[in-house]
Amino acid sequence: MFPNFTFLIEILGTISFAMSGSFAAMQKRYDPFGVIIIAFVTSVGGGTVRDLLLDIPVFWMHDLLTISIIFFTAVFTMIFKLIEKNFKVTLFIFDSFGLGLFTIIGVQKGLNADLHPVIGVVLGTITGCFGGIIRDILLNRVPLIFRKEIYATAAIGGGITYSLLRFYSGFSETFIEIITISLIVSIRTLAVKYEWQIPKFYSNFHDGEM
Repeated sequence: MFPNFTFLIEILGTISFAMSGSFAAMQKRYDPFGVIIIAFVTSVGGGTVRDLLLDIPVFWMHDLLTISIIFFTAVFTMIFKLIEKNFKVTLFIFDSFGLGLFTIIGVQKGLNADLHPVIGVVLGTITGCFGGIIRDILLNRVPLIFRKEIYATAAIGGGITYSLLRFYSGFSETFIEIITISLIVSIRTLAVKYEWQIPKFYSNFHDGEM
């Protein structure tokens, strides 16, 4: 259907996470340089860790396309914020789509490297989540993946779904990608709307206890 759809996913994922990082930085009142830096690490953090684990050249270091997209997206976001005041909702939307888009890229790279599908799911989760982890650490807040919101679980569920459909269904690659991205975004949206949480086993513990 779209011969370059995977490339489009990578571009859209970069834009989504760049906007997510930019809005998060603006929430903290960072200056324009800080906004661009946070947008950059949010967009490339997960993919960088993935490529280092795969022992392949880091994807953004061999052309200026990714860096250019991040820069212009961050600048656009700083202009856009003059008319968009609801940072929280906008951040959630772009972060959810970035998670779905980049999870797919990570799983694909793992499977294309002839790794076990479980490792592919792990790489997908790393690609989707680690940029956000680095972003939140730099912004001095607890990363989303460690909070009560379902985040990494959505990436894992999407990665498993993609792997199963790729190996055991007759659907086209493009259709599988669309289904998986939609699933991840839907899980994130429903989890926040209905306050779904992973069960905890330390409800009787007090702060400071081991």
